[in-house]
Amino acid sequence: MSSRVKYPRTPHLPWSPGASDDDTRMADVQAFEGHEVVVSEKLDGENTTLYRDGLHARSLDPRPHPSRDWVKGLQGRIGYLLPGGWRACGENLYARHSLAYENLASYFYLFSIWDDTNTCLSWDETLLWAEELGVPTPEELYRGPWDERLVRGLEVDEQRMEGYVVRTTVAFPFAAFSSHVAKWVRMNHVQTDEHWLHRAVVPNTLEERG
Repeated sequence: MSSRVKYPRTPHLPWSPGASDDDTRMADVQAFEGHEVVVSEKLDGENTTLYRDGLHARSLDPRPHPSRDWVKGLQGRIGYLLPGGWRACGENLYARHSLAYENLASYFYLFSIWDDTNTCLSWDETLLWAEELGVPTPEELYRGPWDERLVRGLEVDEQRMEGYVVRTTVAFPFAAFSSHVAKWVRMNHVQTDEHWLHRAVVPNTLEERG
């Protein structure tokens, strides 16, 4: 079994209203200046990492849960495509959390690929891997030079979106994660008092295919 790597905590952008007291927040956005970035929808699911020989949620919790059965089956079908020591990180959207999703292209949306040197591949390479693995990536809201005013002005439908994630389009090492990735999360994005893992699983729905 290859070594397991916990996905890092994503810092909030300075203007993110959904940060709690124990969340990390960027003091400023100087790290993005001069870079091309991609801004994509932040999906309301469970952070999940797939390997050639297994998978885990963000917590590295080995306990099974019905909401993970589908993505476990996915890993069984596509895991062999990942080189040894590589990992694919994405969102497991099988179970409804705070937002209900309809017409999903898949229950797993890929947002990063990491190689055996613990480097996050570029966004263009990630898109190629999404095609290779046969999974979608989150919707792109903007791609281009970093423009704080533009990003701050992005329209977010808070009835159907949890927020957005900004990342540089270049490859970067694991140790530099917090200067290449940040998020904006809506206020009160957790709408339930009881953690979703302890509730009955209500599946989101996939798009109908002819």
